[in-house]
Amino acid sequence: MTEKLVFIQGLFPLIAVIVSVAIAGWVVTTWLRIKNGYPLDGSWGQALYPKNNDETVERVKLLSQENAQLRAELGSIKDRLANVERIVTDSSHVLDREIEQLRGTRN
Repeated sequence: MTEKLVFIQGLFPLIAVIVSVAIAGWVVTTWLRIKNGYPLDGSWGQALYPKNNDETVERVKLLSQENAQLRAELGSIKDRLANVERIVTDSSHVLDREIEQLRGTRN
């Protein structure tokens, strides 16, 4: 019985250090979230104090508009890239013929 007690007494400081480090990590993580404006999460990942003020709503609207503009720009870039790929992969004699046809229509 005394051997088990000695073993447990020797293991207790290690367990105490592990628990202390885990708690300190949780406190630091929570502090960083609060400091940087992130909402706090509950045990199941739900937001405890979500920010639903007018500033947040306006920010979401602006980000949505910017997202739509960027998607439209990306679409036009994809179209241009498709034309460039067609020109690059097109055989040179077909491209030369098309250029000569364009020159002929200008003159």
